[in-house]
Amino acid sequence: MKVDGDIEAGLPGPAAFQGMKLPLDGKLGFNLGPHILVSKQHAAEWVAKSRENIRPWATFFATARFKTPLSAQRLPRRIVKNVEYFQSNYLLVFAVLFLYCLITSPLLLIAFMAKFMILYWLYGRNQVSRVIVFGRPLTLVQQYCIVGLCFLPIFYIVGAGAALFWVLGASCFLIMTHAAFYDVHSLIEPAEESFELTMEQVV
Repeated sequence: MKVDGDIEAGLPGPAAFQGMKLPLDGKLGFNLGPHILVSKQHAAEWVAKSRENIRPWATFFATARFKTPLSAQRLPRRIVKNVEYFQSNYLLVFAVLFLYCLITSPLLLIAFMAKFMILYWLYGRNQVSRVIVFGRPLTLVQQYCIVGLCFLPIFYIVGAGAALFWVLGASCFLIMTHAAFYDVHSLIEPAEESFELTMEQVV
């Protein structure tokens, strides 16, 4: 049996190596969901709103309003109300404890300053020209992620993990203590508070 004609290969040959490709074809952003995009504008709006919601510190530290809850059933409601009303103040308490931890840990402070200086240098460098690695341009977000990954072992060596747990533990203790004993209902709902006190005395 004889077959005439040319036979062309249907499968393409191996493609030439053109360098490494970054995830998402070099495009990386802070996409937290299908319709959620973290941007500088959203962050600025959140910061501005948090600053507006800061309650007066004289009210926050008013010792006359620290009272034990009348019953265990009312304790969760008091904590939720305090967190809603003083959330910006609680964030500042966390920030102060974090700064205190940095100041009292010289190596950790040096590591944070070094990382900040590198990120600032990268920001200025990208204003002039793009950074290219393996023939592909890196976005500023990708460069920040690489720097963060490189600094993870450094932070581990200088004890950032222990400092983080200390800050979280101290913040949770102070915030929960304040939220549990601060009588916020008499501040924002005085009529309802007096009504509940009357009902409990009658019962």
